[in-house]
Amino acid sequence: MRVVRWLGVLGVSAALGVASLPGTAMGAGESGAPRVALDTSAGRIVIELDPAHAPKSVENFLGYVRAHQYDGLIFHRVIPGFMIQGGGYDTKMLEKPTRAPIPNEAANGLKNQAGTVAMARTAALDSATDQFFINVHDNEFLDHLDVPAEGLTVTRRGQEMHLTPRDAERVFGYAVFGRVVEGMDVVHAIEAAPTTSSGAFQNVPIKPVVIKTATLLP
Repeated sequence: MRVVRWLGVLGVSAALGVASLPGTAMGAGESGAPRVALDTSAGRIVIELDPAHAPKSVENFLGYVRAHQYDGLIFHRVIPGFMIQGGGYDTKMLEKPTRAPIPNEAANGLKNQAGTVAMARTAALDSATDQFFINVHDNEFLDHLDVPAEGLTVTRRGQEMHLTPRDAERVFGYAVFGRVVEGMDVVHAIEAAPTTSSGAFQNVPIKPVVIKTATLLP
C-alpha cells in the first residue's frame, strides 16, 4: 500500500484549508462523447467523458477501463458534502499496479462542480494514475488557478489569500475529465454510506462499495 496515493485529493484541501445532471441514459451523448458505465454494488453510474478538454485524462481512463482495471475495485474514500473516490483498491485494501502517471490537465477550463469526475493525485502535479473522484458538491477550491507575475488575491472557503507565483504549483488544481449523466442518486447513496478510519485509511465505507464492472458503452 502506497500511502502517498491514498492521499488522493488531500493535497490542495490541506494546503488551502481544505441533483442529477442533464444527459441521456445510454450510449454516446449528442456530441458523440464516450460514455462509461460503472456498475457498482450500489447501482449504475454513467459517466460522459470530455476528450475535447481532457484528452490525456480520458485516454488514460479508457485505457484502464479496457484493461478491466476497475473491475472489483471499491470506492475507498467517501466524504459527505465533498466527493467519493475510487479506482485504486480492492476489498482487501490492496492497491493494483498502475501505468505511469499522466500530465495534469487541470488548466483545461473545466470546474470541479457537483457531478463532475476528476483525476485524483498526490501533492505532486503530474501524479494521477488510475484513481478518480466524483464531486458531490461545487468544490471550487480544487479548481486550477493561474497566478500572474504580480500575484493574485482570491477567496477560498471563506478565507482571503494573496497568491504569488511561488504558490502556482499548490493551486494548479485537479483535472476534470467528465461528468455523471446517469446515477447521481447512486453517487449520493455512496456519499451517505457509513465510514470508518484506521491509520492511513480514512473515510472508508464500512460495507465495501464495489465497482463490479466498468464498461465503455456503444
